[in-house]
Amino acid sequence: MNPTPRILVLGIGNTLLQDEGVGIHAMRQLQLDSGDPDDVEFLDGGTLSFTLAGPIGDADALVVVDAAQLREAPGTVRVFQGEAMDRFLLTNHQSSVHEVGLSDLMTISRLTGHWPERRALVAIQPEIVDWGESTTPAVSAAIPEACRQMREVMEGWRRLD
Repeated sequence: MNPTPRILVLGIGNTLLQDEGVGIHAMRQLQLDSGDPDDVEFLDGGTLSFTLAGPIGDADALVVVDAAQLREAPGTVRVFQGEAMDRFLLTNHQSSVHEVGLSDLMTISRLTGHWPERRALVAIQPEIVDWGESTTPAVSAAIPEACRQMREVMEGWRRLD
């Protein structure tokens, strides 16, 4: 019998910069809603660092939730899976407060052979990235949809096992 695949849900962002922190808020909400599933680890990735390469490499599957420039209305949620996630990360270079970019972590993980085959980015369009501890109303309203999308991705992977 195969062990249960371990899914890492990684929330990224800076909760002191309004909508930039939506990834952390969405990850925390999903964790509250999910209870304590045996196959999921929830991790506050903050503004990223190279230390996250370890947990990413240890995961069988990866769900990242983050604010991203989608060039759409504030609060828009988009999901990029597998190669589509990789393409988005490599082509969506934006100014960021992150110490390193998610694309940098992808490169490191690929070089070490530890980039999960099952991976998804749940991206949320921010409205305001400026000092403040709460997200704007449009982005706050997107958190339940982001959580729904994350659950849907994980359930799809579970059906494959």
